[in-house]
Amino acid sequence: MQTTNNTPKTPVQTEHVKNLILGSGPAGLGAALYTARAQLEPVVLAGPEYGGQVSLTHIVENYPGFPEAVGGVELTELFKKQAERFGTRVVYDTATEVDLNQRPFRVKAYEKEYLADTLIVATGATPRHLAIPGETEFTGRGVSYCGTCDGFFFKGKEVVVVGGGDYALEEGVFLTRFANKVTVVHRRNELRASVILQERAKQNPRMAFVWDTVLNHIDGNGAVQQVELENIKTGQKEAFKTDGVFIFIGHVPNTQLFTGKLDMDPAGYLVANLHMETSVPGVFAAGEVADPHFRQVVTSAGMGAAAGIQATRFLEDHS
Repeated sequence: MQTTNNTPKTPVQTEHVKNLILGSGPAGLGAALYTARAQLEPVVLAGPEYGGQVSLTHIVENYPGFPEAVGGVELTELFKKQAERFGTRVVYDTATEVDLNQRPFRVKAYEKEYLADTLIVATGATPRHLAIPGETEFTGRGVSYCGTCDGFFFKGKEVVVVGGGDYALEEGVFLTRFANKVTVVHRRNELRASVILQERAKQNPRMAFVWDTVLNHIDGNGAVQQVELENIKTGQKEAFKTDGVFIFIGHVPNTQLFTGKLDMDPAGYLVANLHMETSVPGVFAAGEVADPHFRQVVTSAGMGAAAGIQATRFLEDHS
């Protein structure tokens, strides 16, 4: 994420770069690899969440080339090392203000102001959190925000899914491929998901539903073991044993910095075409900041590569 509530320092220096990348997740570092190999000497502003969401994933088993799986932090470091090998410079700073009215684009950060001939936005999207005790503690140890990423680790186990929209049911149905039982906990008495998804979920013998209920806290010893459920109508509380908690209550794209400056969809995701081009020529978007659908490491890295290629071609055409 590239925003903060703190008052930024006055930049002490201005630097002109051919390619500036905001975000250090798979999309940002994937873009850096391609622009670096094109000798654009990219600068990556890592932001306050270095590595993006994958750095919070304990084990990644679905990224090509790692048949024995790889840790999320380790994968991020490998991305970074490869990009740096070709000349990428990763700066641990955060963008605080952008001016896209003319090229070079002006991007202010805490320590420096950048003038960028091309800009790649890869600031990602942040899953909405429940903000309850135990959620942060057990993230990567039973608490997850991606069934596609972590479902395999719950083979033969029982899990809880929090949410009632399309994404919650899609991921919940997917989890039944591995888990023996998937219990959907929803704070309302009816789902918000499409009728087709509701029917598919309710007909699945491995899925169950708990209505009008919220989670108060998540407990365990090294890994998730149970949650406390509370019925919001009756106030009744109960301890519910589970091996995992999957939270699907939506994502927030990290696009606040670009409000009124780049086209967005109603949910706030950047609008980009198949060439990763945004509404401003020379500005490209990659990864979850422009992808509310897939949200995978491999797709984000691929979008980053595409954005890097297009940024290179843009400079070739506008040299």
